[in-house]
Amino acid sequence: MQVFPSQQLDAIRQGDETAFEMVFREYYQALCRYAYTFLADHDEAEEVVQASFTGIWDKRTELSITVSLKSYLYQTIRNRCLNIIKHEKVKQEHANHTLWVNKEGYEGTSSKILADELELKIGEAMQKLPEQCRLVFTMSRFEELKYQEIADQLQISVKTVENQIGKALKIMREELSDYLPVILLLFKGLLD
Repeated sequence: MQVFPSQQLDAIRQGDETAFEMVFREYYQALCRYAYTFLADHDEAEEVVQASFTGIWDKRTELSITVSLKSYLYQTIRNRCLNIIKHEKVKQEHANHTLWVNKEGYEGTSSKILADELELKIGEAMQKLPEQCRLVFTMSRFEELKYQEIADQLQISVKTVENQIGKALKIMREELSDYLPVILLLFKGLLD
């Protein structure tokens, strides 16, 4: 007995498993090949086809097909494949965005915390410098004055400026020795 497509659909709607199995066997392989053209993955293509048939069976009583059964099956597979592709693209974009935000957020926050802590420690170390030494060091490093300019402003010799800078650097190195890795890390970020 030959069953025509519209009769197959009516039989499926009424819960006829034999009619459903006939449709499944008739179209399964071709639909898997069709899904593969979208997904380029045999396992995923088979999963899409199986899920489509499961969905059809689950909603068999509500099926309203206005095209041929064959066209309906191919449209269903195409739509599911396109949804998967779209979903994968959204997932990838989200993953890339999350990675970027986390990287930027973490690096920005951690660098800011390290920089703030280092700035505080530099301030504390500078307070340990003798007054003239601190003044000469500040004029040299923060005001960016040349040794001769510092000597002229403070009415001291260039040699005294050099000695005060050397003394300041020695004290600062000792006071900030624990922070050398932090300093290197901050400068590494600036140099990358």
